[in-house]
Amino acid sequence: MGPTRSSTLVVAALAAAAVGWLVISSWYVRMPVLPWLPSATLAALAVFEGYAALNTRARVDRQPGHDPVNPLLAARFVVLAKASSLAGAIFAGFYAGLVLWLFIQPTRAASNDLPTAGSGLVAAVALVAAALWLERACRVPNRPEDSDAPDQPAD
Repeated sequence: MGPTRSSTLVVAALAAAAVGWLVISSWYVRMPVLPWLPSATLAALAVFEGYAALNTRARVDRQPGHDPVNPLLAARFVVLAKASSLAGAIFAGFYAGLVLWLFIQPTRAASNDLPTAGSGLVAAVALVAAALWLERACRVPNRPEDSDAPDQPAD
């Protein structure tokens, strides 16, 4: 499994932005007021993954006062981080399309929904950042003795 590519996240966000724009432009008059719960959920996930990244990096680096990291836990965190970064990119794209559409609408309802959509966009971007940080925190650091010695087959 390789690291998450930024191009994958950008393509997912752009596709979701297009879908978000189409959905909101077609059905905005029939939609209820935008809820705050998705924004709060994305923000809570971002905080959790940021804390997990901080803690995992300290455990991988074997800093004093931290137990060594369980390899299975690190693998689970990597899977969580990869899934969260893609989901966060999709949400960020959707909210970006929503924010852009709401920003150009002169109606009172659109201006009332703009803060909710903006907070969703910020929370989704925070989730992507925290997920990428968690994924990076789970990488095994290179040992100095491994990088100095050339690769030699075992005898």
